[in-house]
Amino acid sequence: MRAQNSEKSGKSGRKLIYKVDPAYPWDLKRAHIGGVVRMVATVTPGGTIDNVSVIGGNPVLVESAVRAVKRWKYAPAPNETTVQVNVDFDPNR
Repeated sequence: MRAQNSEKSGKSGRKLIYKVDPAYPWDLKRAHIGGVVRMVATVTPGGTIDNVSVIGGNPVLVESAVRAVKRWKYAPAPNETTVQVNVDFDPNR
């Protein structure tokens, strides 16, 4: 089962055009370990993710969430922007 993602672009207005769902580690899901990983991502003018900073969440889920978000793609824009991203790992889904 995959984690649920939500993306808040705030002021950037960048459109998400390709999203990779993070892998939910089976042993964590089976143990009912979940939570939300909150991140801020820097999006290049070309739409790729340049940097991801974790601002909160369950530390055992961070690696999976960051790995997925780094593969996301946004619509091109004239300038670099930042977006806030929340990845929700729900063991009941």
